[in-house]
Amino acid sequence: MSLKLEHVTYTYNPESVYETHALKDVNLEIPSGQFLGIIGHTGSGKSTLIQHFNGLMRPTAGTVYYKDENIWQEGYSLKQLRSQVGLVFQYPEHQLFEADVLSDVCFGPKNLGLSEEEAKERAVAALRQAGLKEKYYTSSPFDLSGGQKRRVAIAGVLAMNPEVLILDEPTAGLDPKGRDDILEQIAYLHEERKITVILVSHSMEDIARYVDRILVMNQGQKAFDGTPKEVFAKYKELETIGLAAPQITYIMHDLYDAGLAVDTQAITIEEAKESILNVLGGLKS
Repeated sequence: MSLKLEHVTYTYNPESVYETHALKDVNLEIPSGQFLGIIGHTGSGKSTLIQHFNGLMRPTAGTVYYKDENIWQEGYSLKQLRSQVGLVFQYPEHQLFEADVLSDVCFGPKNLGLSEEEAKERAVAALRQAGLKEKYYTSSPFDLSGGQKRRVAIAGVLAMNPEVLILDEPTAGLDPKGRDDILEQIAYLHEERKITVILVSHSMEDIARYVDRILVMNQGQKAFDGTPKEVFAKYKELETIGLAAPQITYIMHDLYDAGLAVDTQAITIEEAKESILNVLGGLKS
């Protein structure tokens, strides 16, 4: 088991008139190697939740475990934890600060105590895995495009050799091509490195396409937890908490209601295409 939360509650401004329960008695287990998607409307507790995974926030109540160890027990190394559980924030270009790309990505490994040469090896490998071309290594990170900056920020976390990679809205503000490029790279990293990936996103289409499991947060609690097909089958319930299923879900239900026996559990364009062609082929024969 990679990460585990037991009865985790987090309260902002406790015992004051501004008291707010951002998380309420959350129980969650994330197996090693899983690709988990987290969705929920603004204020549902998504960002607060993921900051508990690597100890950036301490629960008001409850326990957080990494590899069966309580991360808040006396003597536990949070520095070591954060090298293993890497978090890429929304608009991760705000994490960039060095004069050139390579130096920026070397920062994390150096902070772990690696030599200059070892840090550079890690950085170059991470930049390659993040899909940034070598010609940009000596450029200022601030001269890069939005998508390229995201790749540098992701590489900076990858250079720490994490076993868990958490991404908070990594495609926010990118154009469609930039978004697709980043998501394909994340999917490649998950497959190549066999790491646990936790993706927070507002895009139901992206979540449907890439993840193994979806966690839906609502008002600081787990609303739904299951495979993409299981969760999006509850699209009417999702609507009651301000969310929606992928557009394909609605199209397939409309076609089914119109008399075409298509698969209403299709959640990606590829699945929908295959189902529609199968039905049309059956009608012709």
